[in-house]
Amino acid sequence: AAEARFISSAKGKGLFATKNIRKGETVFVERPVVSSQFLWNALYNYRACDHCLRALETAEENAQRLLGKSSLVLPHPEQCSIRKDLHQQCPRCQVTYCSAECKQAALEQYHQVLCLGPSRDDPTHPLNKLQEAWRNMHYPPETSSIMLMARMVATVKQAKDKEWWIKVFSQFCNKTANEEEEIVHKVLGDKFKGQLELLRLLFTEALYDEHLSRWFTPEGFRSLFALVGNNGQGIGTSSLSQWVHACDALDLPMLQREELDAFIDQLYKDIEKESGEFLNCEGSGLYVLQSCCNHSCIPNAETSFPENNFLLHLTALEDIEAGEEICISYLDCCQRERSRHSRNKILRENYLFTCSCPKCLAQADDVDVTSDEEEEGEGETDDAELEDEMTDV
Repeated sequence: AAEARFISSAKGKGLFATKNIRKGETVFVERPVVSSQFLWNALYNYRACDHCLRALETAEENAQRLLGKSSLVLPHPEQCSIRKDLHQQCPRCQVTYCSAECKQAALEQYHQVLCLGPSRDDPTHPLNKLQEAWRNMHYPPETSSIMLMARMVATVKQAKDKEWWIKVFSQFCNKTANEEEEIVHKVLGDKFKGQLELLRLLFTEALYDEHLSRWFTPEGFRSLFALVGNNGQGIGTSSLSQWVHACDALDLPMLQREELDAFIDQLYKDIEKESGEFLNCEGSGLYVLQSCCNHSCIPNAETSFPENNFLLHLTALEDIEAGEEICISYLDCCQRERSRHSRNKILRENYLFTCSCPKCLAQADDVDVTSDEEEEGEGETDDAELEDEMTDV
């Protein structure tokens, strides 16, 4: 239903409908070429399949942990989709997978190179040193992971056809040296040059490969870092939200429906008090088709992860005609309601472009700041808000 086409050197690629698509229709379902859970997210016991990021806790366990209340009992436990009997571990390093299929897929693509074996808890192991350094540079809310880059390297190292994989990764939008520097600066903050060099040295110690020698040079490492920073799509999974969706679909008598809805509303309020916005198992992945989707402040499609794993669904928000560009929004709902000036400030800072979608063009003559309230809100946008939109389940 969709294909990537080159638009211009300024805009790069875009995604276009190859047939008429109806509102609510799934445009495509896409598997990432590589993905990884965020490191702090994993450290804080958000238990996810090491390959597909499927949440591993039951909905009840998920709710108990987020609430800090082990006595909580969820009604309708049969609506929980987690199958613990299918879970498997790597026999050498004990990372957990949701199924034998995921365990095998990880082993075939990258895990042979990255398996820590008995060194899993050894702080002096080069991969553990790399992860520790990353965690000390990139605190929650997380937007990226050094392990996504590690899995890219490991994938090429394990591949029989290394050139094919290098070509796959080279499809992702590349930036100029100045733009790359801006993206890295955005991810790592003011100390980025020193931090980037430290990461490069640790990355080299852990993963160096002569077929990929360019990725380990200062310029090549910055390019790789910027590629992940610019193209990485947030992934969010949650067994609790799966259970809620299943409960919403139950055909219940009116009184029972009202009771269940009230229970769920209260549950989410209580969880928000205890755990804030960090509800999901979160990570990021590289998606070939999704990464071609350009931004619009009035998007005609949105991404989501309804299967509780890394499979990305792109769904039409409006009817889309054959030949029309398919656009998603890089901003959350609240940000999209702000003035053109505010929206573009966020987009320039985080994605290095100024938007020229129909909404922005129509508001081109608006004053730069619409109100005192708008001005006060200027400093409040952070990666957490941006990530919310990217990782909604």
